[in-house]
Amino acid sequence: MKNLCALIPSYNEGRTIGDLVTKLRAKGLTVYVVDDGSTDGTAAIAEAAGAIVVKHKKNKGKGASMREGFKHVVKKGFDAVIVMDGDGQHLVEDIGNFVDRIEATKADMIIGNRMTDVASMPEERKHTNRFMSGLISWLAGQDVPDSQSGYRLIKSEVLRKIKLESSNYEIESEMIVKAARAGFRIESVPIKTVYQGQKSRINPFIDTIRFISFVLKIMFKRQGYGA
Repeated sequence: MKNLCALIPSYNEGRTIGDLVTKLRAKGLTVYVVDDGSTDGTAAIAEAAGAIVVKHKKNKGKGASMREGFKHVVKKGFDAVIVMDGDGQHLVEDIGNFVDRIEATKADMIIGNRMTDVASMPEERKHTNRFMSGLISWLAGQDVPDSQSGYRLIKSEVLRKIKLESSNYEIESEMIVKAARAGFRIESVPIKTVYQGQKSRINPFIDTIRFISFVLKIMFKRQGYGA
């Protein structure tokens, strides 16, 4: 895949963002960082490392950051984008596996699958991911073993054809369901995930409510209720 760029939605990732951008730039990738109202110098560090930085004055949520980044990806004519988290959990070395997988399968989206090796994954996250992935797979009509993974390779055609609306973490589920229902093929590839004691920014209560609300909305639409 020749015309590939990287997108990193980021909020207070000053400790890790510089090294991540440097490694991506070393692979010849254009890197977009959407700084979601950080207060720790994330934007300046990313810019110094060679990223194109889009700044939000205040925190708008991961989904809003991704939607903003996707606009730039599509506008600049990239064929595809690799989306990564900025906290160091995703390894740049795995990008080649994503590219190999999308070329071998002719899929439209490749999602990093952490569930093949869950020894280091926090127990509550393991069970939550399995439940959510089963539900999203059913809604999408395609097998997605790790629907909550933020590490994914997406062809720009997908981004041009679907309308994403979520502003928070449920965007990762929204993207899968809408892409699948638009006729796009989704595949997965095993990835390594580095857990270094990072505290998840997912709010167990609020984000669960958002996820349930998203699922109900999709289910009602599937049954013909509402717009």
